[in-house]
Amino acid sequence: MSLHINTRVQSTIHGAISIVNAISTGYGSALGISLKVTVELELQKGRGILFQPELGFNILENIIDKILPNEIRRNNLISVKVNSQIPVGMGLKSSSAVSSATALACTGLIGDNLDDKIILSSAVRASLDSGVSVTGAYDDSTACYFGGFVVANNYGYELIHREEAPADLYVVVFLPDDKRRGNIHNLYTFSDLFMDAFNLAKTRQYWRAMKLNGLLTTSALSGDYEPILASMQRGALAASISGNGPSIAAVTYKEHIEDIRQIFAKYNGITLVSKANNEKASVKVIVG
Repeated sequence: MSLHINTRVQSTIHGAISIVNAISTGYGSALGISLKVTVELELQKGRGILFQPELGFNILENIIDKILPNEIRRNNLISVKVNSQIPVGMGLKSSSAVSSATALACTGLIGDNLDDKIILSSAVRASLDSGVSVTGAYDDSTACYFGGFVVANNYGYELIHREEAPADLYVVVFLPDDKRRGNIHNLYTFSDLFMDAFNLAKTRQYWRAMKLNGLLTTSALSGDYEPILASMQRGALAASISGNGPSIAAVTYKEHIEDIRQIFAKYNGITLVSKANNEKASVKVIVG
């Protein structure tokens, strides 16, 4: 396979927040948000892979090796530029977004049929192989890739349900200065209750599912439930630790954003506001 030097491909994918944490059961639910990741791949003279910025894990190299043919990898320097609005290591699915964006960019570069399931499966397998995720996070990846509400079986790589979120829905995210996370193994203690939360999400009772998830994750990870409770008392439809934390996500409508921001301002950290996202991942190819 031969491609032009300076061929560039750019993919864009958005982040997500947790509705139901999937670690203890393999079954999870998530909601897309508008914070985005852009990954640009460019073929240059030389050989190897150059990451800009330099990344601290090998998951992207794993994806590139699995998707791009040997001929391309042997005969080109593959430049990978990652530009992300999603805070890393905070539970906002940055790893899933970057991994899926890289898989999409690689597939777009070689002009293969953009099969959504194959692209997502490549990213999930790489997450497992690299130890970045316990379950592969298929729920997170599909929420980032398709947007909207998703309900998924992580171990079966099965998207059970997906629907668009209301266009006027917002997510207020609190990023605490203290970035310590609790022991995720404690989540297994509540696996039966996480399954109850999943079944609520499966029947589209997303806010009840997220409220239960918030109680369970906060208890298991020794988090502070006070800001979660206070945000719901000030207008959030539901709130929870997102992923394994430490971020807290409160879903609301525009008229309650400022009230929730004021609640989070009482704690040490940063608050971000993002619209819910329904936009599917996209890719474009530019031949230099």
